[in-house]
Amino acid sequence: MIQIGSQRSINLMPFAASAEVSGHIDWLEPLLNVLIFIPLGVYAAILFKPLRLKLKLIMAISVFCEMIQFIFGIGATDITDVIDNTLGGIIGLLLYQIVKLGLKKSIKPQKVINQIAVVSTILCVTLLVLVKLSRHLRV
Repeated sequence: MIQIGSQRSINLMPFAASAEVSGHIDWLEPLLNVLIFIPLGVYAAILFKPLRLKLKLIMAISVFCEMIQFIFGIGATDITDVIDNTLGGIIGLLLYQIVKLGLKKSIKPQKVINQIAVVSTILCVTLLVLVKLSRHLRV
């Protein structure tokens, strides 16, 4: 039998010590939650038109990730994570708009935006792997 995880908890109080470790706030976790969803915001901006749909998609994927954590017991389910993830997606939407406006006179702005999205996704996945490895290697 393979043990996937053992932590099942739900925190529905936003910013209520969700990142508190040993009596101090660990800002790395909320920052990573924001960063990891920035590419999703960029992709949502590329693929969908109405802003409401983009926001619903980002929030739904964030809630889905938290539900999976709870079901498999691989992390604490936290409303703060949903908020941080959604904020990251919104930052991605804004970055897309900024790049699109900046490249308006460029020959192929969509190609540049797609390349930025791919590179940021690769960087986020690499960051996640490094964080996971660093936590796994701690004694």
